[in-house]
Amino acid sequence: MELKVRRAGKEDIPMILELLEQVDMVHHEGRPDLFKGPATKYNEAQLETIFQDDNTPVFVCVDEQNRVLGHAFCVHKQIQGDSVMTDIRTLYIDDICVDSRARGRHVGKTLYGHVIQYAREQGFYNVTLNVWTCNPGAMKFYEAMGLVPQKIGMEKILGEMG
Repeated sequence: MELKVRRAGKEDIPMILELLEQVDMVHHEGRPDLFKGPATKYNEAQLETIFQDDNTPVFVCVDEQNRVLGHAFCVHKQIQGDSVMTDIRTLYIDDICVDSRARGRHVGKTLYGHVIQYAREQGFYNVTLNVWTCNPGAMKFYEAMGLVPQKIGMEKILGEMG
């Protein structure tokens, strides 16, 4: 199977919406107190706007029949003139998903590799992302890709005793 990564287009929206729902359901199953499920974080009109903005590139991994097997939503970020932080440019991976029916076919690795290549070509200093601890499969994948923790978000649910 030959995989190809390209920028997402309007024709990809139905499958991307399906993938966004898959992402939400993974999170809902892990943290139903936070994620409603089933839902998508963007609608069709929002996706069209995102796709047209060069600062929010979305990449899709497709097979020989041009079927979308996964996506990577990215955001260009840069803090400038901060009193503490340097002015580096970061490519933030806002969302990455492989269709549950395409797992084990190197779709995630192919997408991630493309994002890294894009970031290098565009002169970014680093690539960052957030991963929920309720998604150990994603955490293991990112570690296998060479990512290391940059910072850790912590919480205390106030309804608990103690």
